[in-house]
Amino acid sequence: MPKLIIQIPCYNEAETLAIALNDLPRTVSGFDSVEWLIIDDGSSDETVRAAEENGVDHIIRHTSNRGLAYAFMTGIEACLARGADVIVNTDADNQYQAADLPALVKPVLEGRADMVIGARPISEIEHFSPVKKLLQKLGSWVVRVSSGTDVQDAPSGFRAISRNAAQRLIVFNNYTYTLETIIQAGRKNMRVVSVPIRVNGDLRPSKLVKSIPSYLKRSIFTIVRIFVIYQPARFFGAVAAVLFSLGFLIGLRFLYFYLTGAGNGHIQSVILAGVLMSMGFQTFLVAFLADVIAANRKLLEDIRYTQRATQGEAVNYAATRTSRKVG
Repeated sequence: MPKLIIQIPCYNEAETLAIALNDLPRTVSGFDSVEWLIIDDGSSDETVRAAEENGVDHIIRHTSNRGLAYAFMTGIEACLARGADVIVNTDADNQYQAADLPALVKPVLEGRADMVIGARPISEIEHFSPVKKLLQKLGSWVVRVSSGTDVQDAPSGFRAISRNAAQRLIVFNNYTYTLETIIQAGRKNMRVVSVPIRVNGDLRPSKLVKSIPSYLKRSIFTIVRIFVIYQPARFFGAVAAVLFSLGFLIGLRFLYFYLTGAGNGHIQSVILAGVLMSMGFQTFLVAFLADVIAANRKLLEDIRYTQRATQGEAVNYAATRTSRKVG
Protein backbone atom coordinates (compact mmCIF):
# COMPACT_ATOMS: atom_id res chain seq x y z
CA MET A 1 0.00 0.00 0.00
CA PRO A 2 2.07 3.01 -1.19
CA LYS A 3 2.04 5.97 1.15
CA LEU A 4 2.92 9.53 0.13
CA ILE A 5 3.95 12.06 2.74
CA ILE A 6 4.26 15.72 1.79
CA GLN A 7 6.67 17.55 4.07
CA ILE A 8 7.00 21.31 4.51
CA PRO A 9 9.86 22.89 6.51
CA CYS A 10 8.51 26.01 8.25
CA TYR A 11 9.99 28.97 10.06
CA ASN A 12 7.49 31.71 10.97
CA GLU A 13 5.14 30.81 8.10
CA ALA A 14 1.78 31.51 9.79
CA GLU A 15 0.76 34.03 7.11
CA THR A 16 1.36 31.77 4.08
CA LEU A 17 1.13 28.20 5.37
CA ALA A 18 -2.66 27.98 5.13
CA ILE A 19 -2.52 29.08 1.49
CA ALA A 20 0.06 26.42 0.69
CA LEU A 21 -1.86 23.70 2.55
CA ASN A 22 -5.15 24.55 0.87
CA ASP A 23 -3.56 23.83 -2.51
CA LEU A 24 -2.08 20.47 -1.50
CA PRO A 25 -3.94 17.32 -2.60
CA ARG A 26 -5.35 14.74 -0.21
CA THR A 27 -5.47 12.07 -2.90
CA VAL A 28 -2.86 11.35 -5.56
CA SER A 29 -3.18 8.65 -8.21
CA GLY A 30 -1.02 5.64 -7.36
CA PHE A 31 -1.12 6.12 -3.58
CA ASP A 32 -3.51 4.64 -1.04
CA SER A 33 -2.88 7.45 1.44
CA VAL A 34 -1.50 10.99 1.36
CA GLU A 35 -0.37 12.62 4.59
CA TRP A 36 1.02 16.07 5.41
CA LEU A 37 3.97 16.66 7.71
CA ILE A 38 5.17 20.04 9.00
CA ILE A 39 8.63 20.69 10.46
CA ASP A 40 8.37 23.75 12.72
CA ASP A 41 11.94 25.07 12.86
CA GLY A 42 11.62 27.03 16.11
CA SER A 43 8.93 29.45 14.90
CA SER A 44 7.91 32.31 17.18
CA ASP A 45 4.58 32.98 15.46
CA GLU A 46 1.39 30.91 15.01
CA THR A 47 2.84 28.47 12.47
CA VAL A 48 1.89 25.39 14.52
CA ARG A 49 -1.61 26.68 15.12
CA ALA A 50 -2.07 27.30 11.38
CA ALA A 51 -0.91 23.74 10.70
CA GLU A 52 -3.32 22.28 13.24
CA GLU A 53 -6.27 24.31 11.96
CA ASN A 54 -5.63 23.18 8.40
CA GLY A 55 -5.55 19.45 9.09
CA VAL A 56 -1.83 18.65 9.09
CA ASP A 57 -1.33 15.00 10.06
CA HIS A 58 2.11 15.25 11.68
CA ILE A 59 3.90 18.20 13.30
CA ILE A 60 7.58 17.94 14.22
CA ARG A 61 8.98 20.79 16.33
CA HIS A 62 12.48 22.16 16.88
CA THR A 63 12.92 24.06 20.13
CA SER A 64 15.14 26.58 18.32
CA ASN A 65 15.82 27.61 14.75
CA ARG A 66 18.25 25.08 13.23
CA GLY A 67 18.16 26.15 9.59
CA LEU A 68 16.46 24.94 6.43
CA ALA A 69 18.84 22.04 5.74
CA TYR A 70 18.48 20.66 9.26
CA ALA A 71 14.68 21.00 9.08
CA PHE A 72 14.67 19.18 5.73
CA MET A 73 16.59 16.24 7.18
CA THR A 74 14.37 16.19 10.29
CA GLY A 75 11.41 15.85 7.94
CA ILE A 76 13.06 13.06 5.95
CA GLU A 77 13.73 11.09 9.13
CA ALA A 78 10.17 11.65 10.36
CA CYS A 79 8.64 10.60 7.03
CA LEU A 80 10.73 7.43 6.94
CA ALA A 81 9.72 6.61 10.52
CA ARG A 82 6.06 7.00 9.53
CA GLY A 83 6.35 4.55 6.66
CA ALA A 84 6.50 6.87 3.66
CA ASP A 85 7.14 5.12 0.35
CA VAL A 86 7.57 8.46 -1.44
CA ILE A 87 8.37 11.83 0.12
CA VAL A 88 7.52 15.13 -1.53
CA ASN A 89 9.19 18.28 -0.23
CA THR A 90 7.66 21.68 -0.89
CA ASP A 91 7.80 25.22 0.51
CA ALA A 92 5.46 26.95 2.93
CA ASP A 93 5.26 30.12 0.83
CA ASN A 94 3.25 28.34 -1.89
CA GLN A 95 5.96 29.04 -4.46
CA TYR A 96 5.29 25.84 -6.41
CA GLN A 97 1.96 24.94 -7.98
CA ALA A 98 0.65 21.89 -6.16
CA ALA A 99 -1.29 20.88 -9.27
CA ASP A 100 2.05 19.68 -10.70
CA LEU A 101 2.59 17.23 -7.82
CA PRO A 102 1.19 14.18 -9.69
CA ALA A 103 3.67 14.83 -12.52
CA LEU A 104 6.44 15.17 -9.95
CA VAL A 105 5.85 11.76 -8.34
CA LYS A 106 5.03 9.91 -11.57
CA PRO A 107 8.66 8.97 -12.48
CA VAL A 108 9.17 7.55 -8.96
CA LEU A 109 5.93 5.54 -9.10
CA GLU A 110 6.88 4.15 -12.51
CA GLY A 111 10.33 3.14 -11.24
CA ARG A 112 12.14 5.50 -13.63
CA ALA A 113 13.66 7.73 -10.96
CA ASP A 114 14.83 7.75 -7.36
CA MET A 115 14.65 11.54 -7.09
CA VAL A 116 12.65 14.00 -9.18
CA ILE A 117 13.39 17.73 -9.21
CA GLY A 118 10.76 20.24 -10.27
CA ALA A 119 12.36 22.56 -12.82
CA ARG A 120 11.03 26.11 -12.60
CA PRO A 121 11.00 28.48 -15.58
CA ILE A 122 13.80 30.57 -13.99
CA SER A 123 14.14 33.05 -16.86
CA GLU A 124 10.42 33.85 -16.71
CA ILE A 125 10.08 34.44 -12.94
CA GLU A 126 9.63 38.20 -12.59
CA HIS A 127 10.45 38.54 -8.88
CA PHE A 128 13.88 36.90 -9.35
CA SER A 129 16.60 39.52 -9.79
CA PRO A 130 19.14 39.10 -12.63
CA VAL A 131 21.83 38.24 -10.06
CA LYS A 132 19.67 35.56 -8.47
CA LYS A 133 18.81 34.07 -11.87
CA LEU A 134 22.52 33.95 -12.74
CA LEU A 135 23.41 32.29 -9.43
CA GLN A 136 20.58 29.78 -9.81
CA LYS A 137 21.92 28.78 -13.23
CA LEU A 138 25.52 28.71 -11.95
CA GLY A 139 24.51 26.49 -9.03
CA SER A 140 22.72 24.11 -11.40
CA TRP A 141 25.81 23.93 -13.62
CA VAL A 142 28.04 23.13 -10.64
CA VAL A 143 25.66 20.38 -9.56
CA ARG A 144 25.56 18.88 -13.06
CA VAL A 145 29.37 18.80 -13.20
CA SER A 146 29.74 17.38 -9.68
CA SER A 147 26.91 14.84 -9.81
CA GLY A 148 26.93 13.67 -13.41
CA THR A 149 23.19 14.36 -13.63
CA ASP A 150 21.20 16.54 -16.02
CA VAL A 151 19.28 18.56 -13.42
CA GLN A 152 18.05 21.85 -14.85
CA ASP A 153 17.01 23.61 -11.63
CA ALA A 154 19.16 22.31 -8.77
CA PRO A 155 18.08 24.96 -6.19
CA SER A 156 14.42 23.93 -6.57
CA GLY A 157 12.91 22.68 -3.31
CA PHE A 158 9.95 20.99 -5.01
CA ARG A 159 11.09 17.40 -5.29
CA ALA A 160 9.91 13.80 -4.92
CA ILE A 161 12.17 11.21 -3.28
CA SER A 162 11.74 7.45 -3.09
CA ARG A 163 12.09 5.73 0.28
CA ASN A 164 15.30 4.02 -0.75
CA ALA A 165 16.85 7.31 -1.90
CA ALA A 166 15.74 9.12 1.25
CA GLN A 167 17.47 6.50 3.39
CA ARG A 168 20.77 7.28 1.65
CA LEU A 169 20.69 11.06 2.06
CA ILE A 170 22.71 13.09 4.56
CA VAL A 171 23.29 16.85 4.52
CA PHE A 172 26.44 18.56 5.83
CA ASN A 173 25.50 22.12 4.85
CA ASN A 174 23.48 24.15 7.37
CA TYR A 175 22.37 26.73 4.79
CA THR A 176 20.57 24.70 2.15
CA TYR A 177 20.01 21.06 1.22
CA THR A 178 19.09 21.50 -2.44
CA LEU A 179 22.47 21.25 -4.18
CA GLU A 180 24.08 18.76 -1.83
CA THR A 181 21.32 16.14 -1.97
CA ILE A 182 21.40 16.04 -5.78
CA ILE A 183 25.18 15.61 -5.80
CA GLN A 184 24.90 12.79 -3.28
CA ALA A 185 22.21 11.12 -5.36
CA GLY A 186 24.28 11.35 -8.52
CA ARG A 187 27.45 10.05 -6.89
CA LYS A 188 25.51 7.12 -5.38
CA ASN A 189 24.25 6.19 -8.87
CA MET A 190 20.66 7.10 -8.11
CA ARG A 191 18.42 8.04 -11.02
CA VAL A 192 17.72 11.77 -10.89
CA VAL A 193 15.36 13.38 -13.39
CA SER A 194 13.77 16.80 -13.85
CA VAL A 195 10.18 17.61 -14.75
CA PRO A 196 8.90 21.08 -15.69
CA ILE A 197 6.72 22.74 -13.07
CA ARG A 198 4.88 26.04 -12.70
CA VAL A 199 5.21 28.62 -9.95
CA ASN A 200 2.76 30.89 -8.16
CA GLY A 201 3.08 34.59 -7.47
CA ASP A 202 5.46 35.81 -4.78
CA LEU A 203 3.75 35.95 -1.35
CA ARG A 204 6.74 37.13 0.68
CA PRO A 205 10.44 37.95 0.29
CA SER A 206 12.78 34.98 0.30
CA LYS A 207 14.17 34.11 3.73
CA LEU A 208 17.32 32.69 2.17
CA VAL A 209 18.00 35.84 0.14
CA LYS A 210 18.15 38.60 2.75
CA SER A 211 20.31 40.73 0.46
CA ILE A 212 22.12 40.21 -2.84
CA PRO A 213 25.63 40.51 -1.29
CA SER A 214 24.68 38.01 1.44
CA TYR A 215 23.13 35.61 -1.07
CA LEU A 216 26.17 35.96 -3.34
CA LYS A 217 28.57 35.23 -0.48
CA ARG A 218 26.58 32.23 0.78
CA SER A 219 26.13 30.82 -2.74
CA ILE A 220 29.84 31.07 -3.57
CA PHE A 221 30.74 29.49 -0.23
CA THR A 222 28.23 26.68 -0.81
CA ILE A 223 29.56 25.98 -4.31
CA VAL A 224 33.20 25.93 -3.13
CA ARG A 225 32.28 23.71 -0.18
CA ILE A 226 30.52 21.28 -2.51
CA PHE A 227 33.67 20.90 -4.59
CA VAL A 228 35.81 20.48 -1.45
CA ILE A 229 33.53 17.79 0.02
CA TYR A 230 32.57 15.85 -3.09
CA GLN A 231 35.51 16.48 -5.44
CA PRO A 232 38.43 16.94 -3.01
CA ALA A 233 41.11 15.37 -5.20
CA ARG A 234 40.05 17.43 -8.22
CA PHE A 235 39.70 20.67 -6.21
CA PHE A 236 42.98 20.51 -4.29
CA GLY A 237 44.74 18.88 -7.24
CA ALA A 238 43.81 21.85 -9.43
CA VAL A 239 45.08 24.30 -6.80
CA ALA A 240 48.30 22.29 -6.47
CA ALA A 241 48.80 22.26 -10.24
CA VAL A 242 48.37 26.03 -10.48
CA LEU A 243 50.81 26.75 -7.64
CA PHE A 244 53.43 24.29 -8.85
CA SER A 245 53.15 25.48 -12.46
CA LEU A 246 53.57 29.13 -11.47
CA GLY A 247 56.63 28.25 -9.41
CA PHE A 248 58.06 26.16 -12.25
CA LEU A 249 57.56 28.95 -14.81
CA ILE A 250 59.16 31.54 -12.51
CA GLY A 251 62.04 29.12 -12.01
CA LEU A 252 62.47 28.81 -15.77
CA ARG A 253 62.47 32.61 -16.01
CA PHE A 254 65.35 32.81 -13.52
CA LEU A 255 67.21 30.04 -15.32
CA TYR A 256 66.95 32.00 -18.56
CA PHE A 257 68.39 35.12 -16.96
CA TYR A 258 71.09 33.05 -15.24
CA LEU A 259 72.21 31.41 -18.48
CA THR A 260 72.34 34.79 -20.22
CA GLY A 261 74.53 36.19 -17.44
CA ALA A 262 71.89 38.37 -15.71
CA GLY A 263 70.93 36.05 -12.86
CA ASN A 264 72.31 38.16 -10.02
CA GLY A 265 69.46 40.67 -10.27
CA HIS A 266 66.70 38.05 -10.12
CA ILE A 267 67.44 36.10 -6.96
CA GLN A 268 63.91 36.92 -5.72
CA SER A 269 62.58 34.74 -8.52
CA VAL A 270 64.40 31.74 -7.08
CA ILE A 271 62.85 32.34 -3.66
CA LEU A 272 59.35 32.83 -5.06
CA ALA A 273 59.67 29.76 -7.31
CA GLY A 274 60.78 27.64 -4.35
CA VAL A 275 57.92 28.89 -2.17
CA LEU A 276 55.25 28.30 -4.86
CA MET A 277 56.53 24.84 -5.79
CA SER A 278 56.67 23.87 -2.11
CA MET A 279 53.10 25.10 -1.62
CA GLY A 280 52.04 23.15 -4.70
CA PHE A 281 53.61 19.95 -3.42
CA GLN A 282 52.01 20.40 0.03
CA THR A 283 48.62 21.05 -1.56
CA PHE A 284 49.03 17.87 -3.61
CA LEU A 285 49.52 15.97 -0.35
CA VAL A 286 46.36 17.63 0.99
CA ALA A 287 44.50 16.45 -2.15
CA PHE A 288 45.66 12.89 -1.50
CA LEU A 289 44.60 12.98 2.17
CA ALA A 290 41.27 14.61 1.32
CA ASP A 291 40.56 11.85 -1.19
CA VAL A 292 41.26 9.20 1.46
CA ILE A 293 38.92 11.00 3.89
CA ALA A 294 36.23 11.15 1.19
CA ALA A 295 36.53 7.39 0.67
CA ASN A 296 36.18 6.84 4.42
CA ARG A 297 33.10 9.08 4.50
CA LYS A 298 31.52 7.01 1.73
CA LEU A 299 32.03 3.85 3.78
CA LEU A 300 30.38 5.48 6.80
CA GLU A 301 27.44 6.61 4.65
CA ASP A 302 27.00 3.03 3.37
CA ILE A 303 26.98 1.72 6.95
CA ARG A 304 24.43 4.37 7.92
CA TYR A 305 22.21 3.40 4.98
CA THR A 306 22.37 -0.29 5.94
CA GLN A 307 21.32 0.53 9.50
CA ARG A 308 18.44 2.71 8.28
CA ALA A 309 17.21 0.07 5.86
CA THR A 310 17.40 -2.67 8.50
CA GLN A 311 15.48 -0.57 11.02
CA GLY A 312 12.87 0.29 8.39
CA GLU A 313 12.34 -3.37 7.53
CA ALA A 314 11.94 -4.20 11.22
CA VAL A 315 9.31 -1.47 11.66
CA ASN A 316 7.39 -2.60 8.55
CA TYR A 317 7.50 -6.23 9.70
CA ALA A 318 6.14 -5.30 13.12
CA ALA A 319 3.41 -3.16 11.56
CA THR A 320 2.40 -6.02 9.22
CA ARG A 321 2.15 -8.52 12.10
CA THR A 322 0.07 -6.04 14.11
CA SER A 323 -2.34 -5.42 11.24
CA ARG A 324 -2.77 -9.17 10.71
CA LYS A 325 -3.61 -9.70 14.36
CA VAL A 326 -6.11 -6.86 14.31
CA GLY A 327 -7.68 -8.27 11.13
